[in-house]
Amino acid sequence: MDLQELGIENVTQLYYQLPPEELIAQTLARKQGVLADSGALMINTGAFTGRSPKDKFIVKDARTADTVHWNDFNIPITPAVFDHMERRMARYFSGKEVWMRDCYACAAPEHRINIKVITEHPWANLFAYNMFLRPTEEELEYSYPDWTVIQAPGFLADPATDGTRQSNFAMVSFTRKMILIGGTAYTGEIKKGIFTILNYILPQERNVLSMHCSANQGKDGHTAIFFGLSGTGKTTLSADPERKLIGDDEHGWTSNSVFNFEGGCYAKTIDLSAEKEPQIFQAIRDGALLENVVCHAGTCRVNFEDKSITENTRVSYPLHFIDNTLEPSIGNQPKHIFFLTCDAYGVLPPISKLSVEQAMYQFISGYTARVAGTEAGVKEPKATFSACFGAPFLPLHPARYAEMLGERMRKQKVNVWLVNTGWTGGAYGQGTRMKLAYTRAMITAALAGQLDGIAYKEDPRFGFNMPEACPGVPETLLDPRNTWADQAAYDRQAQALAQLFNENFEKYAALTPPEILAAAPRI
Repeated sequence: MDLQELGIENVTQLYYQLPPEELIAQTLARKQGVLADSGALMINTGAFTGRSPKDKFIVKDARTADTVHWNDFNIPITPAVFDHMERRMARYFSGKEVWMRDCYACAAPEHRINIKVITEHPWANLFAYNMFLRPTEEELEYSYPDWTVIQAPGFLADPATDGTRQSNFAMVSFTRKMILIGGTAYTGEIKKGIFTILNYILPQERNVLSMHCSANQGKDGHTAIFFGLSGTGKTTLSADPERKLIGDDEHGWTSNSVFNFEGGCYAKTIDLSAEKEPQIFQAIRDGALLENVVCHAGTCRVNFEDKSITENTRVSYPLHFIDNTLEPSIGNQPKHIFFLTCDAYGVLPPISKLSVEQAMYQFISGYTARVAGTEAGVKEPKATFSACFGAPFLPLHPARYAEMLGERMRKQKVNVWLVNTGWTGGAYGQGTRMKLAYTRAMITAALAGQLDGIAYKEDPRFGFNMPEACPGVPETLLDPRNTWADQAAYDRQAQALAQLFNENFEKYAALTPPEILAAAPRI
């Protein structure tokens, strides 16, 4: 009946709410994946090994016309185009097997969003099982989907007649409460499709700040939030054996709590090792789904250093695969916020304390710098600015999220820190990457209050307050200028980076209060 309501008829078989072991067995039987020696299922997502932001569309109608921030990744389509694509996808499923799952997002009961996921392959349904929250049998009897996701990698759009850019697409209709994904098997499109709709619904309709961040909670009951783009250490640094993990990627901040949107983790696995990230490494077992990894020749043992398919190798697994998690995934009000950046220019301090205005400026900027290997053709550091550390997933204007963050930071008197997990002693190619042990020591010191009441000095260009001492960290590392052999070269590099910040912020200046604009780097 659920399928017929969607116009999907004459399927050869419908598999509903299958457990992981059956989905894995079906994937193996159809030769769509193989098992790693750890027991994890390995699959290949084909032509797309990452998201395609330029192929994400939102229906522009009476509900969204004046609320969505239309731009290069919130691309409008008409309701007629969406309805046309839905009908075409429904016909595509005729004569095929279909996998369907009911799940939900948002651990906070009052903000729960029920989701129905319909997929073309069993392993994509396993991804939905891993990543979303799992209802009980009793809940299934009484739940009705708030949103429906239909994913069909084999269904290709015709740009000439369907209004798409390419044969792949992801389309969102807030009025129809539906997400259509076609032409791509990359499972992250399912996850980020739901994240996108939550980034609209929660701030716009429920006064909940949605955040692209990880979060954990200490024994003192205080929550810490970690913002950061891919490759900055968001997942790694929130996995702390001394603190309970709330979640590794998507959260909401209410008037009295921080809650996880998801029921699982979707971690990068490139260069993964048991020594560097033991919790993630140990979670790669029966039920985990590995994407686009390669094994050592002649074995079923994953070579996590192999980038021959993509650098964006991934694993999804349920949150309970991590031993030290908070159940349910709802933490208390945050005491500390960490903005993580991998500064490949070697300019920013390894840790610095921010004022509220500086924090707002950095949040809207969302800075990191990519290095060779993370993007084709990149041989030098390349600055990346992604508003609110998640611009491609934000349907509203970044100022809306920044305003909500500022309100909460002031009300809760949160400590905000900027942490550079990137280079020191020079830019990429000359300096060295900050040791993970030092970064952990700085975060631990901040959480323990060991950086309170000590001497700080101000960065003359960026205005950050840099601690002059930190337990477990050499003092020479704390001021980045002192780590460069050629301090005049540091000054030139810092000047260039400050200029990039200011140029990027020009597009937000008109809607930004003067006190936040005053927190910009000084040229």
